[in-house]
Amino acid sequence: MICEPAAIVVVPFPFSDLPVAKPRPALVLSAAQTNLETGQTLMAMITSAGRPRWPNDVEIINLDIAGLRQPSMIRWKLFTIDNRLIARIAGLLSKDDQKVASVAARALIAL
Repeated sequence: MICEPAAIVVVPFPFSDLPVAKPRPALVLSAAQTNLETGQTLMAMITSAGRPRWPNDVEIINLDIAGLRQPSMIRWKLFTIDNRLIARIAGLLSKDDQKVASVAARALIAL
């Protein structure tokens, strides 16, 4: 499945400390054309807001548009995943949430 940036998708999230994956929401970061050309999509983890915070976590305010059922945050744990593993599109990050996430992403990447 090819997705646009800011889409919230459900993917088998790769746990770094376990040999299993579990369906979890993630934020699409890479451009749709790049996703198409490479067969891979760059994503950021979305986690429940009840977890301990990491620096630069971004709270998602508009949960309905994002298709999320509980308070959640973008966690800048980045990964790429084969497009064929995207199970479904849950929603879209709202424009306001996109602005906050964009500022946090720029602060994170030092190129």
